[in-house]
Amino acid sequence: MATPLPADRLVAALRAEGVTVVEHPGWRTHHRNHAGAWGPVTGVMIHHTVSSGTASSIELCFNGYEGLPGPLCHGVIAKDGTVHLVGNGRANHAGGGDPSVLQAVITETYGDRPPAPRVHQGSPGAVDGNSRFYGFECVNLGNGTDPWPAAQLDAIERVSAALCRAHGWGAKSVIGHLEWSDWKSDPKGFGMPVLRDRVQTRLGKDPAKATPGTTKPAPPRLQPFPGSSFFRKETSSPVITAMGRRLVAEGCSAYAVGPGPRWSEADRLSYAKWQRKLGFRGSDADGIPGAASWSALKVPYTK
Repeated sequence: MATPLPADRLVAALRAEGVTVVEHPGWRTHHRNHAGAWGPVTGVMIHHTVSSGTASSIELCFNGYEGLPGPLCHGVIAKDGTVHLVGNGRANHAGGGDPSVLQAVITETYGDRPPAPRVHQGSPGAVDGNSRFYGFECVNLGNGTDPWPAAQLDAIERVSAALCRAHGWGAKSVIGHLEWSDWKSDPKGFGMPVLRDRVQTRLGKDPAKATPGTTKPAPPRLQPFPGSSFFRKETSSPVITAMGRRLVAEGCSAYAVGPGPRWSEADRLSYAKWQRKLGFRGSDADGIPGAASWSALKVPYTK
């Protein structure tokens, strides 16, 4: 058990582990400490958001919703691996859980997995996880088919390792929400034992912070803007597919089925949503990509 990290030390620990951190305005004083204790902390809990789109997921986790006020976690891990900090203190993320799981995490004495949880929020004997765990929500629909990009999984590993390293914990201090409460199924789409193996391997190495003279990794190559005329004809190109996938990731989908290579009305309607999300209105949000909105979408390069 440990005292929670102050905001500056939390940011420093994450960045020292190579995490790309974005500080959401107001996160340092955003918490639920008036509702109960915050600390001592015993571990890190991983969740999925059941949402798509980075901006909308951050807004949800910062503000919460009717019946469950925010913050709903301490950080949101986007599909591109960026970690957006939204809370500093007690957060509404874990709820009630199994005391045998808590003890197993504190002592780190379990095998592949903690003991199966048998309680949940409101059930007799449940213990308050909101006071004991850091919580990170990962942008994913949680349907078992929404992909987990490598960059996102890497960020989950780094965030978990950063907090374990800061507190002197091992990887068995990292659990999923489904391992805490018998009501929960998150995160869905990857295995927590595999994640813990990755975290433990990372803990055996030096933190991945940059040192003088080291070369930073090259930024991902982005698709140049092909010009508006590219989208005003019956175009078929992998660029269209890559664009569509980014629109889905940003929560701007009007697709009945997944994006494909042929420019369609669904692509236009989806892109119009993206333009409106950026603040464009009227004829500037007609669904035909322009240079500014294309640059903001950050479509990955494809041949």
